[in-house]
Amino acid sequence: MFTFKNISLYLISPPADNQPRWLNSLDQIVFRLTFSMFAGKVYSIFAILFGFTFYLQFRSQEAQGMDFGYRFLWRMLILVGFGILNSLFFPGGDILILYAILGVSLFIVRKWSSKSILITAIILLAQPVEWIHYCISLFNPEYALPDYHTNEFYKEVQEAAMYGNLVNYFYTNITSGIIATIAWTISVGRLLQTAGLFMLGYLIGRKELFVPTEKNIRFWIYTLIVSAFMFNPLLELKEIMTSNEDHVVIGTLAIVFDMWQKLAFTFVIMSSFILLYQRNFFMRVTSSLRYLGRMTLTIYILQSIIGTLFFLPILLNLGKVCGGTVSLLISLLFVYLQIMFCKWWLSSHKQGPLEWTWHKLTWMNLRKNNKQ
Repeated sequence: MFTFKNISLYLISPPADNQPRWLNSLDQIVFRLTFSMFAGKVYSIFAILFGFTFYLQFRSQEAQGMDFGYRFLWRMLILVGFGILNSLFFPGGDILILYAILGVSLFIVRKWSSKSILITAIILLAQPVEWIHYCISLFNPEYALPDYHTNEFYKEVQEAAMYGNLVNYFYTNITSGIIATIAWTISVGRLLQTAGLFMLGYLIGRKELFVPTEKNIRFWIYTLIVSAFMFNPLLELKEIMTSNEDHVVIGTLAIVFDMWQKLAFTFVIMSSFILLYQRNFFMRVTSSLRYLGRMTLTIYILQSIIGTLFFLPILLNLGKVCGGTVSLLISLLFVYLQIMFCKWWLSSHKQGPLEWTWHKLTWMNLRKNNKQ
C-alpha cells in the first residue's frame, strides 16, 4: 500500500520507438526487479498485518469483557464500501473487498485454540483446491480446469480506461473490474492463501512474536534462514512447472509453487525487517514509515485516485510517455510527498480522514447506546 500503484505498468506503456534503446532496456530491468521484489509479497505482508490488527482489536475488547467478533463483521461491511470507492479508480486491482469477504474467516477462528488455527492456516496455504484439480486430472485425462474468464473481464476494464470516458470508466471498474479481481484472485490461488495469512497474523499477535524478546529474535532468525533456504528450490520448481506443456500442470502445480515461493520470500522480507529494526540506525531510517502506517487506508485510496488521474487518458495520460523507470521515479517522489502529507495531517489529528470515518462508523451504535 505504501508504494505508488502505477496503473500505467499494466495498462499503458510508451511505444518503444519513442524512447532510446537504453531506456527501453532499463525499463524492462526496473519492471522485472520491482515485480520480483514486491509482486505477491507486499500483499502477503499486509494480509499478515491485517490478521495481527484484528488480534489487537479483539484482545482490547476482550479485556473489557466484550466480544469484538460481531463488531468486526460490521466493520468489514463498512470496508466493502471503501473497497467500492477504491474500485472506481483502480481498475481490477482492489484488495479491500477481498479482505472484507475473507475477514469472516477471522471471525470464525477467533476463539479457536492456537493449534487449531495453525493447522487450518497451513491447510489453506497448501493450496488444497489446486491439488484437488491436479489429482482429478490424474484419473481423468480429459479433465478441464475451470475457466474464470479473467482475461475477458480485464479487457473490458482496459478498453474503458483507454476510452477516456470517466462515467463509463467508473461503471466498468465497479462491475467488470471487481469481478475480474475476484476471478483472478481465485485463479491464481490467492483466495485461500489470504485467509491463511490472516490466521498467521492473528497467531503472531496471540503469541506476541513482534515483541523484541530474546526468544522471539531467535524465532525470526530461524524464520529468515528457513525461508531463504526454501526460496530458490521453490522458485525452480515453479519454473519447471510453468514450462510444462500440460495445461493442467501449469494451472495447478505451477500456481502452488508460485504461491509458495512468494510466501517464502515474504517471510525473508518480513523477518529481515524485524531483525534490522532492532538496530537504532535502521529504526531511525525507517521511522517516517510510521506516519504512513497510521493512514494506510487513506493513502491506499488516494494512490488509486492520483494514479488514475496521472497515468490514464482520463486526465494527464502520462502512461503514454512514462515507462517503468520514469514511473518508478514518480512513485518515489509521490511516496515522499505522502510521508510529508501524513506527517502534516497527524500533527493535528489522531488518525487519517478515512481511518477516522471507519472508526466512527464501526462504533457508532455503541456510542449512542452508552449515551442513553
